Amino acid sequence: MTEDSHDLVIAGSGVAGLSAAVYAARADLDPLVLEGDEPGGQLTLTTDVENYLGFPDGVGGMDLVQRGKEQAEQFGAQFRYGRIEDADLDGQPLELSLSTGDTIFTRSLIVATGASARWVGAENEDELMGYGLSTCATCDGAFHRGDDVLVVGGGDSAMEEALFLAKFADSVTVVHRREELRASEIMVDRAREHDDIHFRWNTELEAIHGSQTEGVTGVTLVAHPEGYPREKAESGTNVERETVEMGGVFYAVGHTPNTQFLDGTGVERDDSGYIFTRTDNTGRPSAHTAVDGVFAAGDIADPRYRQAITSAGTGSMAALDAEEFLEALPDADESMATASAETVP
Repeated sequence: MTEDSHDLVIAGSGVAGLSAAVYAARADLDPLVLEGDEPGGQLTLTTDVENYLGFPDGVGGMDLVQRGKEQAEQFGAQFRYGRIEDADLDGQPLELSLSTGDTIFTRSLIVATGASARWVGAENEDELMGYGLSTCATCDGAFHRGDDVLVVGGGDSAMEEALFLAKFADSVTVVHRREELRASEIMVDRAREHDDIHFRWNTELEAIHGSQTEGVTGVTLVAHPEGYPREKAESGTNVERETVEMGGVFYAVGHTPNTQFLDGTGVERDDSGYIFTRTDNTGRPSAHTAVDGVFAAGDIADPRYRQAITSAGTGSMAALDAEEFLEALPDADESMATASAETVP
């Protein structure tokens, strides 16, 4: 186990974390970026990004992330593998316990750990994610002009995805494991009234067909009149299976924010785990959380937009807010020395 001290630690290496790292490194804050279990975040699951400013011909998701990392390293950011498992955010310095067994002390922390899209466990989803299977219609919908596509889900997000996809696809089929949607009435009405959106009730996605070369070519659906057909199939109940041609599949079953390590801290979150950020004294948005020295950026604080460009913007905001916070702190030498001394047996 090792211990070290920093002025700024950035948790997460997706677009938000990398943007924060670039800004912080240029400000000579010598940030340490913890890459987490999935370096690069959700964008690495996207083969092509066409709506990121400055890339008129598009850019690969992995390529964009790698360029961001190289840019941050060029300005002096350090990268280390590790995930925060526990955090003591009471007073200065902040203390972070990592999955590697290391302990880090820092005067400020930017949380950019993202929100992971929920998958449904369909056969071949690991192979085809990013190759016709997506968790973001606004990111990938335009690639499916003229296709028949499938949306999995029954909440507002699923209705929004279906309505957006209907601008490009020939047809959109929404599959839901029950007969009743969780979505708000107004969103359900909009989707049901659209001529190109169709519903398959008491139906679930069992398998996705295709390859990384061809993309998604079809799906196998399983149905039962009483709903929850996959569960019934696993228990031995007879279900109906159907394989249909499909050019794309979109998961819209929600996201899980990666904030479990903040349990027991003063960082305020909503019921789903998304971090609340605060307005400044003029009422304008900031990246500050309820804990001094802790800032939030990217999807972790944004359950609505979840776009690479907005994540990058909030990453820069968090770095600028952290810089201002650090400038206002007294000299760190005494507090860091005290913290290190307290850990000596």
